[in-house]
Amino acid sequence: MLGFKRTYKLPFKFSIPNYTQDFLANASLLRCRLKYIKRLIFLLIRGQKSLEVDNILLEHQRILWINISAPSLGDSLMDLSSRILLKNKKIDLFTSKKNGNLYKNDRIFNSIFTNKEDINRIKYDLVIIDSFSSRSINIKCQIAPKVHYVGMFGYFNGPEVNRVLFSFHRMNQLLGYIKSEIELSNIARCSISIAKSDEKFVNNLKLPINYIAIAIGGEWKYRTYEHWKQIIQELYKIDNNLPIVLLGSKNAEDSITKILDSYSLTNVINGINKYTFNQTTEIIKRAKVLLCSDGGLMHAANAVNTPIIAIFARLSPEMQLTQSIRAETFYDKKDVNNILAKDIICKYKQFF
Repeated sequence: MLGFKRTYKLPFKFSIPNYTQDFLANASLLRCRLKYIKRLIFLLIRGQKSLEVDNILLEHQRILWINISAPSLGDSLMDLSSRILLKNKKIDLFTSKKNGNLYKNDRIFNSIFTNKEDINRIKYDLVIIDSFSSRSINIKCQIAPKVHYVGMFGYFNGPEVNRVLFSFHRMNQLLGYIKSEIELSNIARCSISIAKSDEKFVNNLKLPINYIAIAIGGEWKYRTYEHWKQIIQELYKIDNNLPIVLLGSKNAEDSITKILDSYSLTNVINGINKYTFNQTTEIIKRAKVLLCSDGGLMHAANAVNTPIIAIFARLSPEMQLTQSIRAETFYDKKDVNNILAKDIICKYKQFF
């Protein structure tokens, strides 16, 4: 059926890590066809099908990027990572309120919008849409109903991919392959801009020098490591004066209670659920290394070029990291808790 392969076929000529074959082995071709047809019909009904274009051209100077499909902060950082290829354009971003806070001081995005009413009077040359979901298309119709658009993921939906590399290669394709595959590999990574106010805030924390950071907690159980207390104990056997900053969001509060109540830790600084994501990123930027599971703070470390020792489950490191990132990794097919603390410590010793 015409075009249905766009739901699982990469839209560019280079290969990237993906789980397409696993997806196809477990998904019916009928489902792929129906998904494509549903989105195609919706585009036709909304009068948008004829407005899709295949390239971002020189005359497309004022661009709106609609990104609302990224469910987490880490996904947002990955999906929007290729914006650095548009540094000569004037780019605005429409996204969720939660994700919008990441980009308030961004060096690429000119303005950040989370309310449709705030941008109805702005005229754009082109719209970039994250996907052809009905929600994204509806927002595009409300903001810029007659403006041409390109899709990032477009019809693509289902297979897991390396989202950073997908973003870079798709943007490179839309720009007419301005960079080679090797050039993209050397620059493909998340990025984040830290405000001067956040830098000053972290300065005032007066953190010790040469500290390491550990990101604890997690949204998913299979990616939430439960042995950080043992890791910390082993780290202090190596250096009992090692400063450690523990970082994480509200979902890490139970873990930090268990760690701090277990024994006296004079050099452990509790930063759980105390700072904004950007302030936490600045703390990570100043650390010697971040120990972490796959998650938002890992992507924050990648964005500020802090080395990581990271543990993964289900999605392999190749699906989340890129060649330009400094990382030592561990992987288990089912659960990060199957990774032994002693192995992580061994890697830490080699790292330093």
